[in-house]
Order: sequence, then C-alpha cells, then structure tokens
Amino acid sequence: MEAIITSDRFLNVGVLILATIFVSKLISSFLIPRSNKRLPPVVKSFPIIGGLLRFLKGPILMLREEYPNLGSVFTLNLLNKKITFFLGPEVSVHFFKAPESDLSQQEVYQFNVPTFGPGVVFDVDYTIRQEQFRFFTESLRVNKLKGYVDQMVMEAEDYFSKWGESGEVDLKYELEHLIILTASRCLLGVEVRNKLFDDVSALFHDLDNGMLPISVIFPYLPIPAHKRRDQARKKLAEIFSSIINSRKATGKTENDMLQSFMDSRYKDGRQTTQAEVTGLLIAALFAGQHTSSITSTWTGAYLLTHPKYLTAVIHEQETLLKKYGDRIEHDILSEMDVLYRSIKEALRLHPPLIMLLRSSHSEFTVKTREGKEYDIPKGHIVATSPAFANRLDHVFKDPNSYDPERFAVGREEDKVAGAFSYISFGGGRHGCLGEPFAYLQIKAIWSHLLRNFSLELLSPFPEIDWNAMVVGVKGKVMVRYKRRKLSLVD
Repeated sequence: MEAIITSDRFLNVGVLILATIFVSKLISSFLIPRSNKRLPPVVKSFPIIGGLLRFLKGPILMLREEYPNLGSVFTLNLLNKKITFFLGPEVSVHFFKAPESDLSQQEVYQFNVPTFGPGVVFDVDYTIRQEQFRFFTESLRVNKLKGYVDQMVMEAEDYFSKWGESGEVDLKYELEHLIILTASRCLLGVEVRNKLFDDVSALFHDLDNGMLPISVIFPYLPIPAHKRRDQARKKLAEIFSSIINSRKATGKTENDMLQSFMDSRYKDGRQTTQAEVTGLLIAALFAGQHTSSITSTWTGAYLLTHPKYLTAVIHEQETLLKKYGDRIEHDILSEMDVLYRSIKEALRLHPPLIMLLRSSHSEFTVKTREGKEYDIPKGHIVATSPAFANRLDHVFKDPNSYDPERFAVGREEDKVAGAFSYISFGGGRHGCLGEPFAYLQIKAIWSHLLRNFSLELLSPFPEIDWNAMVVGVKGKVMVRYKRRKLSLVD
C-alpha cells in the first residue's frame, strides 16, 4: 500500500482525534445515565483503539474467537462507531428483510461514490436507487442473458484458442483476463471490446487500485491512488459519452448492458443521462468482475484437487455433448446442475464479499439462536458475514470441506436452516442482481475448459488473500494443461 499519511502534522491531528474520542467517552460514561435496554454483549478489548486493532487484525478471526462465547449477536466498539454482528440464518432475517427506513445501505457504502460517480446507486435516495436497480434487473432478463451467453462462449473459444497443445499457465491470471474481456463485451459494448479495450482496461485498473482499505474511511483523501482514480473516472466518462453520442447519431443499437441503460427510463418518463449510464456501467463491472474471476479460480482449484467431483462434472459434459453436440447455449448451460453445485460450493467456502453492512435508522429487537433478546439501538452499524455464516456447523455438515453434493436434491443444506442459510450473494431486498449472469459466465468458461483440456494443478492449494478489498486467491495458481476432446457417452 502506498504511504498515506507521513507528516508530523497529520500524526498530531490523529493523536488529537484519539484524545478527543477518549475524553468524550470518559465524560459520557459519567454523565449519561445507564440504559435499561437489553443490549448485545460487547467484545472485550483495550479502550478506544482496541476494537479497531481486533478488526484490522482480521474480522473473520475476531468473529471465530468471539462467536463461541458471545453467541450469534454481539457488538464491537470501533472508535466512535458500534458494529453489531448478526451471525447465522436465525438472526439474519431482519438484516436482509428490513425496509430501507430501518436498515440502510447508503451511509455505510458512501466510499463507493467517488468510483461509481455522482447521481447513481449510493449517491441517490432510496426511491431513485430502486429504479436504478430495476434498470439492472431489466438488463439481465432471460432474453438478454441468452444473447450474453453467445458472447461469453465466443470470448472463451477465442481466448483458449491461443493456448498451445500443452503447457503451464497461471490459471488465476488467465481467468482474470478472460473475464474482463467477457465483461467488456457483454456490459460495456462492442466498441470498447473491439477498439478501446486496452485503454478502458487500464482505466479500470486505476479505478480498482483507488479502492483501498483507507478509502472506506477517507474516500476523498488526497493520495496518489485517489488522484489516479479520479482521473480515470473522468476519462471513462468521456469515452462512454462518445460511444453514447455515436449510437444516438447513427441509430445503431447493440445487445449489451450499455444499450440497456441508454434505453432505460424512470417512472416519470425521464431518460437516463450519460453520467448515469457511465456510473451504472462502472458499478456493474465492479460488482461482477472480481467475484466471477475469484469464484472461477476457486472452482478450478477445488475440482483439480477432488477427483471424485472432477469426474462428475466431466461426465455431465459428456452427457450433454451426446444430447446437444458441441453447442453451448443459455438453456444448455442451465442443465449443468453438477457444475452449478461445484461452483456454488466454491462460493460458499470463499465468498468474495466477506462483510455486508447496514446503518440502523431505528431501534429494533432481535431474538438470537440461543433464545436471548437484544435491543439494537438506532445508530449502530449492523453487519453480517457470508464468510463466517457459510461455515456454521449447525447449518452445514462438515462445513470446512468441499462437498458440492450438499446442495443436491434431498440434502439442500442451503435451505435447511431457513432462507438465509447460504448468503454468498446476500439475500432479501438487497440480494445480488447479477447472480444469474455470474453463474452463466463461470459455467460457459468451465464447460469449455472441461471439454477441451485435461488439467493438473501444479501449485499447492491456494491460500486466501485476506488483505484484498474483495477477498480472493493469494498468489499464482499454476496449472498444466493438455488439449483433448471429450468422447460422447453412449
């Protein structure tokens, strides 16, 4: 990470802030009467900065340490904020189903505004944001997805045609590059994919690198990474405006998300602006690019170290080859249940977004799995963790093992403890809109690999990169490949 604050002036300001917080807490502890509310238990830590240190050391480690003692609901004092964790499906219902007036995304995700831009997603009130989410939904309807699949398949075929007869590659690197190509074609449009890919890819790289841990707290801090982020955001807006103007001038339309956003209208009849289209496209790419490449890589790592499940997904491909030939289309991908479960299980073990947050606008009561009731005060940040909840042993059998069959008919462990047993894509009113797109994209890539290559993992099984904003795979994932063609099942 680049140096963020180095001068004595900023150091003195930091000391002053901590001292002010410390004094205010001392005063409040003596002057403010104690509440009779049934508050959740609090994580024990050193005063003032102890909670922050525990959190920065590793939020999942902290949850693992505190859950056995404090239960499914507890609070962490984080400087002048209080974060209350809801862990497990029994207590997550309110988190996922509460109306925006009770639990809001807007305040806790303000750090995205410099990246996405003004006037979209977390920079607008809830009613406008809901309409913009409707634009996302309309751009991902089945008739749109069918066209996207054709483009996904074309990109995969073209990309892997450049591999030799045999060789060694970093699978993580290869999948990251293929997915940004696919996303550029399906989301950003043919103009970007065919003519401007290198330029746009470099700009997105600067946007991506401008999202640092410090950005969550100080999104406008004048550091080099933020300056490059802002410059890249401005240049992307210019590129997309040029494409939008060209399409409008020529009357040419395309089957991509860019066109869908251009054609979108609010309920009052107003059409989306160029700035809104740009912001929505950037948000869509950020939401999908990392998660798809990370999940694709984990899927490969698990399949190549579990021969039983690798054999099962290959057999499924052989069956579909006999039924449909070499074609891969939307409806054929939808029949790949074994591959779907393999991807879903990798995503259960390694959800890229390890923490989901809301801001509490009103007091409410939650009943825990342990039978206790707690009052959650207004002003708390409420959090849940897919990375922790997806490995609870009262929900999933042998939760740390890779077992795609846990989702098969008859077991369905993702449902046995309620609607929010499995939350890799969130859930409820704020569930991920791009889930169908993500599965189709990953299945299109892996069906091509399984049909055309034999693969062997050379690296040790990868570790988790906990230091990344979107938690993924640490280091290289070296794979040896050899071309071959699957035979048809009789």
